[in-house]
Amino acid sequence: MRLLLDTCIFLWYIEGNTRLSESVRNEIQDPGNEVFLSSVSVWECIVKYQIGKLSFPEPPATYLPARRRRHGISSLPLDESSVAHLIRLPALHRDPFDRMLICQAIEHQLTIATADRMIRSYPVRTI
Repeated sequence: MRLLLDTCIFLWYIEGNTRLSESVRNEIQDPGNEVFLSSVSVWECIVKYQIGKLSFPEPPATYLPARRRRHGISSLPLDESSVAHLIRLPALHRDPFDRMLICQAIEHQLTIATADRMIRSYPVRTI
């Protein structure tokens, strides 16, 4: 499976948070799966860090990529086709970061690991 982690799932995973289900943790750790973190999630974390909604033990521009690499998670850059997909995406979800993750998942044929029920309203595979 090609798996895109939403921002909360990535943070829960690297922190060992018990809110992450065992089944999702197993999928992330399955060596047969290709696991991605979008640059959109890094952007979201930095924005939330700057406004005081998230904190990290190091600056997020250092901390997040280091943790991504440490856990063997690949980076997914934001590309033009994913951005262009926004025009076709129904406005069910108001969060611009989640909307872009949905577009990336559709454009790159990825399954999104998410706890967000709104994401499941879209025509995208989720776990």
